[in-house]
Amino acid sequence: MDDTDINETDETRPSKSARKRQMHALQAMGERLVSLPRAELDRITIPDERLKDAVEAARNITARGGLKRQLQFIGKLMRSVDIEPIAAGLGMLDQQHAVAKADFHRIEMARDRLRDEGDDALGDILAIWPQAEVSLLRQWIRQLPKEVERGHEKTHTRKLFRYLSELDGAASADT
Repeated sequence: MDDTDINETDETRPSKSARKRQMHALQAMGERLVSLPRAELDRITIPDERLKDAVEAARNITARGGLKRQLQFIGKLMRSVDIEPIAAGLGMLDQQHAVAKADFHRIEMARDRLRDEGDDALGDILAIWPQAEVSLLRQWIRQLPKEVERGHEKTHTRKLFRYLSELDGAASADT
């Protein structure tokens, strides 16, 4: 081997810092797997049985040092596994969380508009959810000042939020 061969292999091989960043990224992905709720973890395809077992074991470890070692072990196992299915599963979960968060904020804004603007916002609400009961929404608008007087505004607005959420869920199921 001459100097040109050595230089070519050095250039194609990632630097130590790059390898370290990659290892930390894999370990962070493993930490995320461990922290997921059971239902979400079950929806992610983990191709290696040893990795599945290591994630399960980490979920049961309460000692700080032991958990740290287990997470490092998970990161080590992930270096030898195809992480594409795991990354795709986590991406899908992120997307679902983003959609749910956007829906929540949209419903919250509609509720706040009804609370603040009353009948003026009713048309926009009906444009979003045409199946909404107009009489029920108007009744809610009329009762709001009375509920504020009694100190039950939060309960009243929660009921409206729940109703709008149900409308949104029904509209989503129809499409």
